[in-house]
Amino acid sequence: MSSVLVTGGSGFIASHCILQLLAAGHDVRTTVRSLGRAEQVRAALRAAGADPGARLSFAAADLTRDDGWPAAVAGCAYVLHVASPFPPTLPRSEDELVVPAREGALRVLRAARDAGVRRVVLTSSFAAVGYGHPGVPGAPFDETSWTVADGADVQPYARSKTLAERAAWDFVAREGGALELAVVNPVVVLGPVLSADTSTSILVVKRLLDGDIPGCPRVWFGVVDVRDVADLHVRCMTHPAAPGERFLAVAGDFLSMRDFARVLRDRLGPAARRVPTRQLPDWLVRLASVWDAQVKQIVPELGRPKNATSAKARSVLGWSPRSAEDAIVATAESLASLKLLEHQRSA
Repeated sequence: MSSVLVTGGSGFIASHCILQLLAAGHDVRTTVRSLGRAEQVRAALRAAGADPGARLSFAAADLTRDDGWPAAVAGCAYVLHVASPFPPTLPRSEDELVVPAREGALRVLRAARDAGVRRVVLTSSFAAVGYGHPGVPGAPFDETSWTVADGADVQPYARSKTLAERAAWDFVAREGGALELAVVNPVVVLGPVLSADTSTSILVVKRLLDGDIPGCPRVWFGVVDVRDVADLHVRCMTHPAAPGERFLAVAGDFLSMRDFARVLRDRLGPAARRVPTRQLPDWLVRLASVWDAQVKQIVPELGRPKNATSAKARSVLGWSPRSAEDAIVATAESLASLKLLEHQRSA
């Protein structure tokens, strides 16, 4: 078993990566911006059934600063670079996302190269694949597609993930030496929430369950369970065919927001009584976006169904994800179990 660094240990994907690495017998070091968060991470892992013990250690490091990264990667054979900013609303300046995503990836890669790390697995996103393309896409997106970073309708988050991934590939090609790079590009990541420190990706399910929106906008999302995203990272870490490759992580065909609502209603029954199922007209969504920053981010995608395929991850790495429907339900059940829904807080 090897020593593995996982960046951003308090994050949704990172915590599930840590769980699977510990279960496989690896020693894991994870970064947090402040060591004061270490016990919070340990508590979440213990609640998920893990026994972190001495095989989990922590290092303080920040994507915006050089210090801390050489010590974080020291002695590690592999790095899973998962940490990246993903706020729920649009930032005042896109540099708030682009700079830490791109410069942070380069800091991690540089430190990994200098420390003799064998391979880095970078968490990118479908946001670096399927945006900025004119018209309504026909064929499903695959790993050969790239988001047009300077597209007029490309949101800051998609731009940040695209520029960060491009920078990572360029660095490894020009300055990486023997360092290997593999990239995972997940769609919307759902699944079991481990603590109250939830991911932005969970909000689509939470807002539906809370009845926080009056209906369903005409938008489509790919879905993948966080446990399967973590599994794909671990496969990319050691599989001989992974270096130099991107792998889309998507459980199946994209679903509309209305499909999300129907899954919740059908599978959860009375627990989903607040979930709206009526279709919202585009004009009303645009109007709501004036005062709702979360809604504003989806306006460019209204009425533009798209799809993506994970055939490469399945055929090359033997990856086999859970269904999108099961991922949606697992999200809802964990939110309810942790009492993170609005009606539970006010009860």
